[in-house]
Amino acid sequence: MKDVALEKLLRFTKQFIKLRTLGHLWNALIKLHYADVATLIEHLIPSERHIVFKLFFDRKLELSKFSEIISEIKPEIAVEILSDFETRDIVPILNELSSDDATSLIPLFDEDLQIEILKKMKDEEVVDLQEQLSYPDESAGRIMSSDFLALSSSTSAADAISAIQLAGEEVEVPFYLYVIDDEDRLIGVVSLKQLILIKSKMKLKDIMNSDVYKVDVFTDQEEVAKVVANYNLLAIPVVDDLNKLVGVVTVDDVIDIIHDEATEDIYKLAGVTQDYSIELGVGKSIIKRMPWLFLSLFTTSLSAVVISLFKGTIEQFILIAVLMHIVPAIGGVVGNQTVAIMVREIVIGTLEWKRSKKILMKEVLVSTGNGVIIGSLSSLITFLVFKKWEVGLIFGGAIIFNLTMGALFGTIIPIALKRFKLDPALASGIIVTMLTDVLGLLFFLGLSTLVLI
Repeated sequence: MKDVALEKLLRFTKQFIKLRTLGHLWNALIKLHYADVATLIEHLIPSERHIVFKLFFDRKLELSKFSEIISEIKPEIAVEILSDFETRDIVPILNELSSDDATSLIPLFDEDLQIEILKKMKDEEVVDLQEQLSYPDESAGRIMSSDFLALSSSTSAADAISAIQLAGEEVEVPFYLYVIDDEDRLIGVVSLKQLILIKSKMKLKDIMNSDVYKVDVFTDQEEVAKVVANYNLLAIPVVDDLNKLVGVVTVDDVIDIIHDEATEDIYKLAGVTQDYSIELGVGKSIIKRMPWLFLSLFTTSLSAVVISLFKGTIEQFILIAVLMHIVPAIGGVVGNQTVAIMVREIVIGTLEWKRSKKILMKEVLVSTGNGVIIGSLSSLITFLVFKKWEVGLIFGGAIIFNLTMGALFGTIIPIALKRFKLDPALASGIIVTMLTDVLGLLFFLGLSTLVLI
């Protein structure tokens, strides 16, 4: 939904709720696509969300559409809304959801409500949920769907098509038909296109592709997303340690994973935890951000220590005090630009250790080139304004130095952290900023002391 359309819809929705003209609101909402309804709900305040959902319950919105809306809403928001209603209203919706969507919601309910919900859900649904919940968070086993179709290799094409028709909407992924042996082990895959074009009497074993892209139940979700993206798949099968087919991860889930991972990395680069949300209250927001602010306070205090070492120079040359903050600031900008580039390459899997030297050389050359241009211009401006050619040269040289250092550390640190199996998004920005601040000031003030005193 475009921002303009969303803004207009939000305005009308809030007006309908305020005036209690819920009949008009109902007529507007049932005409929307379920994904647009979900987006609208996410932008409402909690009390307004409750009114919209109560309207859905009261007007008996189709269960299939209800579940589709729930599946598109952020799990935390969906659980927050559903928790306000009776268990008897919640359970049918969860039963209608695909197993992966239900699995993402169940752990977020209060423990007592979880137990009550699981008691009232269908037995087969509960078995699937408990199995998926036994796998680690953010693993293929946790995000997979058990709503797939797998047939024996001896099945004919005609019987396979009949099986797909009988399965109907119970199968989440009709794009691929998975082929298994007598012990449920994955041995091949057949696309629907193949199935329709071949002769009806041919067996699946004669047309299947036995070279199947698959992932283990314990594979990290980020790796799952990379495989699906690299090979342009619509779904990928998930197997256990015996190669038995236990589920599939679909492309819509992969899009959600990519979105979540990108959000996580952006938040980490900014020093905010992944679970931070604009919806959090003031108190919780303060708690979430406070540790990173203390860390920033510590790292920036190192700059103050460096400055204190050269207080004699600063006292004698006020011009140095005027210019000294520019050097670390511009070095930090370059450093964090490089960090952002490197973290992106690491996340999407295109950066290998062997390529790092080439990338390092390129980034250093680019930043040194920028440094020479900006440093020379800064030297000239400083000389023209303050009539101090020595200060101009020192200032320009410090800028060249710190831009080069920013690129150097911005490249090396993320690669090194990744090499040691640490998260480059979490610490790179803070470390690079600290180094460019300290080294930039040390170079500028040290050179000023040597030349001017």
